[in-house]
Amino acid sequence: MWFMHKFIKIRAFRTIAVSVAFASIPYPAFAEMSATGVVPALPAQPKLAVVLNSGEATVSLIDMPSRRVIKTTYIGKEPHHLMMTPDQKTLLVANAAGNDVVLMNPVSGEITGRMPNIIDPYQIGYSPNHKWFVANGNRLDRVDIYAANGADLKLSKTVKLGKTPSHIAFTADSKIAFITLQDSNELAAIDLETQNVLWVMPTGKVPAGLWMTPGDQYLLVGITGEDFVQVIDWKARKEVKRIYTGKGAHNFRPLGDKKYVFVSNRIASTISLINMQTLEKESDITGLPSGPDDMEITPDGKSLWVTFRFAKKAGVIDIPTMKLVSVIPVGRSPHGVFFYPRAPWE
Repeated sequence: MWFMHKFIKIRAFRTIAVSVAFASIPYPAFAEMSATGVVPALPAQPKLAVVLNSGEATVSLIDMPSRRVIKTTYIGKEPHHLMMTPDQKTLLVANAAGNDVVLMNPVSGEITGRMPNIIDPYQIGYSPNHKWFVANGNRLDRVDIYAANGADLKLSKTVKLGKTPSHIAFTADSKIAFITLQDSNELAAIDLETQNVLWVMPTGKVPAGLWMTPGDQYLLVGITGEDFVQVIDWKARKEVKRIYTGKGAHNFRPLGDKKYVFVSNRIASTISLINMQTLEKESDITGLPSGPDDMEITPDGKSLWVTFRFAKKAGVIDIPTMKLVSVIPVGRSPHGVFFYPRAPWE
């Protein structure tokens, strides 16, 4: 493996150097290239799962074939959410209480650098056009919007909103970012070009996860303080339906076929499958450990990996049978889960 030093501008005036790993060479074959200099192709299935243990500032690295933790390492205070950089080479881990973002090789789990002074990054996201990077300050009631050039970030504006900004969704044209406000029971829309708040509307109690249905038709909002997914016509700024899934409806993961999306129900300890075309719940996955939260799907669409926030476990669900097939002990309050490659987010 080799490294380059990439200079990252923080808040437009401070420049720091971090080591960014070239992650285009897959684990475990990244150690060397062939004699012809050709990089081996990514494996058809991922080998390593990353689980963030929010309650103990660590990350668990799981060998996916054997389904066992092979390493637990310190990463930073309150790691909650993660995502890939637009070039699909680096995994970003947001440490909310640590006020930084960690750079990680997505296939080896190696920490390759840090971006300091990203304040209170609870949930993070790139706009679809990769022009904007949004960081929700869950603890400080703020949303920071950065002009982005890959991992080169320049703070554009801090937007003060209601209480506890949580999850993020974008319109496909990257013009609007939507933010749930958990303790204000609201949904906000921000114009990304001007960084002005367009509107704020009421929701059910403790809105959390957000998902945009195909064609930017509706926003699905996980109402964690109640037992349903709220369907919002965001253009008309009104609720059009409630899909009752289970207590603690929280976060989403689309199946990847532009038709179905899973929602985790934290309190009910179930996961529901929603048809995005009919806006109906089609089935439930039951018999799960307590607190299902974040989810990820293998590229073949057969396995759903889930963190169980209250049970200190991760699990694997067989999607064809909708049954839990494996449980893996991890750290305290596991939240984000990731592996690469993975099924499309659509």
